[in-house]
Amino acid sequence: MTVTCEGRQTLAVGRAAQELELRSGEFELATQLGEVRVAGAEGRPGVAGPLGRRRVAAEEIARLQAEPGFPEALRERVRTVGTNEAAELLRIGPGRFQRLTRAGCCGPVRFYVNRYGAVVWLYLAAEIAEFADREPELLAGNTPAAMRVMLDGGQDWRPRQWRARRVAQLMGQTGDPWESAAVLAAVLPPEETASVVEDPRERSLLRRLKPVFVSVITATVAARESLERVLTAEEFDEVLWYRVNLSRALEAARHEDPGRLRAGSARPAAARRNEPPSFLNGPSQGARTVPAAP
Repeated sequence: MTVTCEGRQTLAVGRAAQELELRSGEFELATQLGEVRVAGAEGRPGVAGPLGRRRVAAEEIARLQAEPGFPEALRERVRTVGTNEAAELLRIGPGRFQRLTRAGCCGPVRFYVNRYGAVVWLYLAAEIAEFADREPELLAGNTPAAMRVMLDGGQDWRPRQWRARRVAQLMGQTGDPWESAAVLAAVLPPEETASVVEDPRERSLLRRLKPVFVSVITATVAARESLERVLTAEEFDEVLWYRVNLSRALEAARHEDPGRLRAGSARPAAARRNEPPSFLNGPSQGARTVPAAP
């Protein structure tokens, strides 16, 4: 169904996916990557599920349909591959590819948890190809000494790289200072958040504004534990980085919107009326950004 929003024709996400000839998972990833610009539900990042009540402008559909190579080119930009397929693309063994990803050479874009509770990482095929062009020396010969030391010590950069990517995506969807703080708080362990956010009213607000990071089915206790480990920062330097940025985000929120605690999680209607629809210029307009993670 097509409706008018702010004088523009928009489509529900299901209809938009059909028009773009994308499966639901491909469409969801396309919106996360900014390949398809959407209008959010009341500006809240990740609200009401991965797609929520978001809509897509008809002109955005027309723009993508007019691109050369549509729809294959769009599908290729959001195509994901697992470890084995990625290794085949690079013409190396799966073991070597896994070591490269653990060392942070190529970060995952998605994941799921299998029935045994193991996390299965997925990568953008386009980023795999870019990595091969950028670092061909890592695909053959001996592993660099520094990388061997890191891997032998059990280092695995895949979870933190996924977190950094997802945090940047969610913060790019909102210009609200409290929602930005809620994104950062969501990846910290509860005790770390409590030590940064001492006011219980602020903690309650951040919990209410917590965005949906991922839609993953967890049917077992092991799967739920694995999911929680992916969603939560663990290592000291990463935790410290999010603590510092959460503190800065809170200072900005208190300065820009001091009355929010009294008003609860709802944004003032006047403020929403004065904001342009988020799909007009993509996530950059009015959106907050987070510095690149360490």
